[in-house]
Amino acid sequence: MTSVGANGIAIEYEAFGRPDAPAILLVMGLGMQLVAWPDSLCEGLVARGFRVVRFDNRDVGLSTRAPPSRGMTAKLARAFFKLPVRPPYTLGDMARDTVGLMDALAIGAAHIVGASMGGMIAQIVAAEHPGRTRSLTSIMSSPVAVRPRPKVLRALLRPRPRDPEAAVRQMVEFFKLVGGSDYPASDAELKAKIERSVRRSYRPDSFARQLLAIQTAPSRVPMLHGVRAPTLVLHGSDDPLVPPVGGEMTAAAIPGARLRIVPGMGHFLPEALVPLLVEEIASHCLSAESARAPRRAGESEETP
Repeated sequence: MTSVGANGIAIEYEAFGRPDAPAILLVMGLGMQLVAWPDSLCEGLVARGFRVVRFDNRDVGLSTRAPPSRGMTAKLARAFFKLPVRPPYTLGDMARDTVGLMDALAIGAAHIVGASMGGMIAQIVAAEHPGRTRSLTSIMSSPVAVRPRPKVLRALLRPRPRDPEAAVRQMVEFFKLVGGSDYPASDAELKAKIERSVRRSYRPDSFARQLLAIQTAPSRVPMLHGVRAPTLVLHGSDDPLVPPVGGEMTAAAIPGARLRIVPGMGHFLPEALVPLLVEEIASHCLSAESARAPRRAGESEETP
């Protein structure tokens, strides 16, 4: 892993596969690091002929940390009641980080795959940078901030403990709550994944700043009407954090989008789900590559 300068900050990333293969850019969700994308998923996509890049969004993992922010509890409360709030950064800023990473890595265009908040960022990239988007895959995401189930919302808003061991216990319980019925991760798998993340970096304050970016973002429905990249929307039928209506709204807003509701999938990427994800994402990206193949004479993709 290494870092590059992008959009005025440092972005930590990890790349898999041949540099000359078509690129898949993986954008992770709220408070999560690049290691939340399973290694087996990255390796599976490489085996299907792609270069895979996963990275830490700003303010998490090993990417640039945002300055401390005062009054975040009050700001979040205002945002949940749709009152005006100015966040430390926006989803638009994070989309520009994503494109800046592509610039730094000399990736002219990529298949953009985002999960949860990462799906929101990916939607903005596809809408605002069509020349950089070979295809879009939006996973367990939404074009608007949707309300989780009440029990999940209470768990989501619990203060993040300062003690790393307490943080692991809290996150294990949270992902057990949102994991879904048909693809549950075992306690051992959950603990191993979360301990790996906490050992790598633990920034409890960044969670509230990213949540505020989500809650203050305007609806993306109008911009999604203009997306022309081939689009796959994946969502779990058992997702209690971003209910399936979020995926349905995303697919309805993007012309020609394909919606795949996965029975029993929740709001987590366990190892049991990886074969399905590899097949869906790789097949979608390969189809998009085939559609791009007969380019007109003189046509070229946008390059940084």
